[in-house]
Amino acid sequence: MISPADPPEGAGVRGPGLRLLAVTACPTGIAHTYMAAEKLAQAAQALGHEIKVETQGSIGAENVLTDNDVKEADGIIVAADKDVDLSRFVGKRVLTVGVAEGIHHPERLIDRVRTAPVHRGDGAGAAGAPGAEGGRERGALYKALMNGVSYMIPFVVVGGLLIAVSLALGGHTTPQGIVFHSSFWQSVNDIGVIGFTLMIPILSGYIAYAVGDRPALVPGMVGGWIASHGELYDSKAGAGFIGAIATGFLAGYLVRWIRKVEVPEFVRPIMPVIVIPILATSAVGLFFIYVIGRPIAWVFEHLTDWLGSLTGTSAALLGVLLGLMIAFDMGGPVNKTAFLFGAGLVSRNPEIMGMCAAAIPVPPLGQGLATVLRRGLFTQQERETGLAALFMGLFGITEGAIPFAAARPARVIPANMLGGAVAGAVAGLAAVKDSVPHGGPVVAALGAVGGVPMFFVAIAVGTVVTALTTVTLMGLGGGAALRVPGVVTAVPAVPPAPDGGATGVTGAASALSGHLTEATVRPWLAARSKEEAIREMAGLLAAGGRVTDPDGLVGAVLAREALGTTGLGEEIAIPHAKTDAVAAPVVGFSRSEEGIEWGAPDGTRARLIFMIAVPEVMAGDEHLRILAMLSRKLMDPGFRERLLSAGGVGAVVGVLAEVS
Repeated sequence: MISPADPPEGAGVRGPGLRLLAVTACPTGIAHTYMAAEKLAQAAQALGHEIKVETQGSIGAENVLTDNDVKEADGIIVAADKDVDLSRFVGKRVLTVGVAEGIHHPERLIDRVRTAPVHRGDGAGAAGAPGAEGGRERGALYKALMNGVSYMIPFVVVGGLLIAVSLALGGHTTPQGIVFHSSFWQSVNDIGVIGFTLMIPILSGYIAYAVGDRPALVPGMVGGWIASHGELYDSKAGAGFIGAIATGFLAGYLVRWIRKVEVPEFVRPIMPVIVIPILATSAVGLFFIYVIGRPIAWVFEHLTDWLGSLTGTSAALLGVLLGLMIAFDMGGPVNKTAFLFGAGLVSRNPEIMGMCAAAIPVPPLGQGLATVLRRGLFTQQERETGLAALFMGLFGITEGAIPFAAARPARVIPANMLGGAVAGAVAGLAAVKDSVPHGGPVVAALGAVGGVPMFFVAIAVGTVVTALTTVTLMGLGGGAALRVPGVVTAVPAVPPAPDGGATGVTGAASALSGHLTEATVRPWLAARSKEEAIREMAGLLAAGGRVTDPDGLVGAVLAREALGTTGLGEEIAIPHAKTDAVAAPVVGFSRSEEGIEWGAPDGTRARLIFMIAVPEVMAGDEHLRILAMLSRKLMDPGFRERLLSAGGVGAVVGVLAEVS
C-alpha cells in the first residue's frame, strides 16, 4: 500500500515528477533565509524537480504555500533555525534541518526528503531545526528578558548612585551600620532606596509586558513587588531579581492564555482593562505567596542554621561559602542570608562580616571592569551601566551588577560567584575585620575595617577574577572573538577608482534604494580578522552619515555574531544588526584579498563582505526586500566572480547595480 506521502511511482532522484515544497527561515530573516531558498530552487531545477519555497523573513512570509500546494506535494523541506508551523503538513513527508543545510547541501536534502518521516501532528504544531534551542520561542524569551532589563537599568543607576552619594557625603559608621549626619542626606538616601525598591517590580512588569502586552503590565509589576517583599510570605530576604524574572514570565504567559479564552461579545471591551489584569494579578500574587514564597522562607531559615554550624571551620572555607552566597543573587534570599548572618555576629566575630564586606562589592566592580576591558562585547547602554556599577561597587551596592546578571545569567552569575569566593577566602585568611554591617571600600574609608591593606587586596583580586571570567565566558559561550579595548578607529576615505571610472552609484542606487552609497563601498579591506573587519566595516558605514554610534554598532554586530556566524559560505559574509546606533538603513560592501576566517559552515574564508544595519524600530519594509534580492543574487557564481574581479569603487558599484 502506498502512503499518501510517497512520491509518484517512477519519480527518481534525478528524474522529473517530484513536486517539492520548502520553507526557509533564520532568526533574523535577512540573509540566510533567502540564500537557502535560492540554493534549494537551483538544486531542484538541476535535478529535474519542481519546487516552491516559502521564505519567512523579516518582511514576513513570501511565496506562501497554499493548501493546494501542500495537497499535491511529494515532500516538504523545512530549513529553519526558528519555529515553523508544521500542522499544515500532516500526512506529508517532512524533513526538518537547519537553514545552513539548505545553503550548503540542497541536493542532499532533496535526496533525503523522499524517505523522510511522515508528519503525524503529535499535537505539537511547530518544530525548530535541530540545535536551534527553541528557535523563535528562545528568541522571544530573550527579547522579553532584555525588555525588562532595559527598563530596569535607569532605576538601578539612579537608586544606586543616590545611595552612594549619600553614603559618601553624609554618612558615618556606627555599630548598627552607616547613618547620616543630617536629615538632608537621609532624604537623599531614602530617594535612592525608592529607586531600588521599584527596580524589581519594573523588571518583572516589563518582562510581562513584552510577553503579554499591556494587560500583563499590572500583574507583572505586582508580582515583582511581592517577589521583592519577603514579609508577605514570611521571608526576611524576599526572592530578589530571580523571583521577579519568574513572576514576569508567569504573568505574561498567563495573560496570553486568558486572552485566548472565548468570551461573550459584551465582555470583550472590558477584558484588557479590567478582567484580565484582575484575574492575572490575583492568580500570580496568590501563587507566589502560597506556592513559591513558602519554600523561599524555608530555604532562608535552613541556610542560616547551616551557616551557624560552620563557624568553627577554617576561615578560608567559610569565606568561600559566604562569598559564593553574597555574589549569587545580589540582594536576593541567598545574598541576604549570608549578609544577615555576618551582620548578626558583627559585635562578637567581626571577621565574618569582613569576609562578607570584601565579597559585597566584587560583582558590580567586576562587571564594570569587564565593560572596560572588552568594550565590544557590550552595548552602549551596558557600557554606561558598567561605569555606574563601578561607582556603586565602591560603596558596597551589590545590586549594581543585577542588570548584567539578568541579561546573561549563565555567564555573569558564575563569574560573580567565583570572584566573590576568592575575595571572601582572601579576607578570611587575612582575618580582615568589619565592625559595621555594610561592605565595600566605603567602610574602609570610614574607618570601620581592620586590616585595610588585605581588605583592598581581597576586593581587587576578586574583581579581576570576575571581570576576566565574564569576558571569557561571553567570548567562548557565544563563539564571538574577544575584542581588544578601544573605540572604532577612523578609516581613510574611499580612494578614487583606479580605473578612472565614475564613483557614483546611479545603477546601485536604484536597486539598493540609496542604502548603499559610494561612501559605503571600499575596494579592499585592511583587516585580517573577523573582529577587525567588523570594526573597519562599521567605520565604513559611519562614513555614510547614518551611523550615530559607531562603537554601539560594533557591539550590536558582535552580539549578533554571538548568536551564530554570519559567514554564509561561498566566500561570503553578511554581518548585520538591528540597532539604534544607526538612524536609517545602511549597507556597506568591501572585499578581502586573502579572505577572513568567519566560521562559515563550508570552511571558506570570507572575501565578499556586506555589512547591513537597520534601526531597531524598523521592520520588514523595502530595504529588507532589497536585502533578500541581494542574498539571492549572491548565489550566482558569475555575480560573485564579477564582484571579486571589479577594479575600483566605480566598477564594484557597476556590478552591484545588477541587483534588481
